[in-house]
Amino acid sequence: MYKDKKIVVVMPAYNAEKTLVQTYEEVMAQGCVDLVILVDDASRDKTADIAEKLEKVRVFRNEKNLGYGGNQKICYRLALEEGADIVIMVHPDYQYTPKLIPAMASLIGNELYHCVLGSRILGGYAVKGGMPRWKYYNNRILTLAENVFLGAKLSEYHTGYRAFSRELLLKLPLDRNGDDFVFDNQMLAQIIWTGCKVAEISCPTKYFPEASSINFTNSVIYGLGCMSTSLEFYLSKLGISGSRRFSAELKNCLSESK
Repeated sequence: MYKDKKIVVVMPAYNAEKTLVQTYEEVMAQGCVDLVILVDDASRDKTADIAEKLEKVRVFRNEKNLGYGGNQKICYRLALEEGADIVIMVHPDYQYTPKLIPAMASLIGNELYHCVLGSRILGGYAVKGGMPRWKYYNNRILTLAENVFLGAKLSEYHTGYRAFSRELLLKLPLDRNGDDFVFDNQMLAQIIWTGCKVAEISCPTKYFPEASSINFTNSVIYGLGCMSTSLEFYLSKLGISGSRRFSAELKNCLSESK
C-alpha cells in the first residue's frame, strides 16, 4: 500500500523457476506491495508450483502458451479485478531490480504520472551492466526513430519494467494489441497517444544466463513490429489513416490529469 492506494505487482512468467524466489523476496522486502499476481504461460518447469507456495501470491496458469503480450493482458485484467490502484510489472527473471518499486509507486501514488518506466539507458550503464552491444545499438536506433514518429523524448521504449495507474489501464484497449513481444511497444505507443506524461527512472541492468532475452532473429522481427507501430501512430496522428489501436476517443483522454 502506498498511502491509501493498493499496489499489485504482476509477473508474466515463463520458465522462471531458478530466479522466481529471489525476485519475489526482493519484491516483498520493499514493504509496500499488497499482492503479487503471477501468470504462468505454460512453462515447462516448476515456476507455477513454486509460486503457489509463496505468501501473498495469486497464481494463474495458462493452459497453452499465449505469448508475452497475451500473458500481460491476463496480468492486467487480474490486477484490476483485485482492485489494484497501482500496477507494476516485474519480470521474475531478476533482470530488473524490485528495489525501484517504492520510487515508481510514489510517482503514481502522488498523482504525478499515470505511467513510469524503469530505463536501462538513463545513467549510461547499460553496456557495463551486460547488455550485448548489438542489442544496445538496436535499442538506440529504434528509440530515436520512435521518438521522431511519436513526438516523444523517451530514453528507451523497450524496457519490461513498468508501472501504471488504474485509471490508465482502464482506458487502454489492450485487446487491440498483439500477443507477442511487440505488445510492449504497442501499449506504450497507446499511452503516449492518450496524451499523459510518462516518467522514467534509471534502472540497473543485469544480464546473465537465467535472465530471459529474445534472440537476434526475434529481435529483428520485434524491431520491424516497432517501426510498423510507429508508422501506424504517425499516420493516425496526421489523419491519413484510421486505426483501432489509436482511436479518436483514446486520443488525449488523460492529458488533462497528469
